[in-house]
Amino acid sequence: MRYGLFFGDSITYGEYDGVFGGWVDILKRYALQKYNEGSHELILFNLGIGGETTDGLVKRIPHEMAARNAAEGNIVFISYGANDLAIKEDIQMVHPEKFAANILTAIQEAKKYSDDIYLVSILPFSNNVDGVVVASGKLRTNNEVLVYNQILKKITAENSLHYVDFHSAFLDDKEILLSADGVHPNEKGYGMMAEIAIPIIEKYL
Repeated sequence: MRYGLFFGDSITYGEYDGVFGGWVDILKRYALQKYNEGSHELILFNLGIGGETTDGLVKRIPHEMAARNAAEGNIVFISYGANDLAIKEDIQMVHPEKFAANILTAIQEAKKYSDDIYLVSILPFSNNVDGVVVASGKLRTNNEVLVYNQILKKITAENSLHYVDFHSAFLDDKEILLSADGVHPNEKGYGMMAEIAIPIIEKYL
């Protein structure tokens, strides 16, 4: 038996998807179906918390990893940035340098329990919220998404990790894959994310 641990914010949690429950929940059902058909057992934990930044991740990842450690190994997905890069009351929630340091700290913790670590790209934002202060008071830009995704790519390369590029998959069709808030995917978007991620978890089934 292996565990798959998905750390992230509301997009990991599956917010705004009343149909499938988000991409991680789709993967959970898929892994269970495969197990029932005779594949290896892979238990997936959705550890997404709405609004969380990497500051929250570094506080909880040591405890979360220690509490869920499978004998046959663990797969870890780290999916952050949409809140980190947001500006609220003229202050960026987590600056790029701190974001990079937090991700590296989380990786060090994950490596104590796992050889399979995936960094997940930040999705693009809809044109109608790009550079706009929304109801939550947060301002996000697609330019910042590129900056933070570049950090994730660099860390992936330098630490021999894996990168899951949802950003490229969404870019051309983001207006039909994102929900009305322009930040979270809709059920179609979450479905596409799951389609991209299924071949990854297939390797462990």
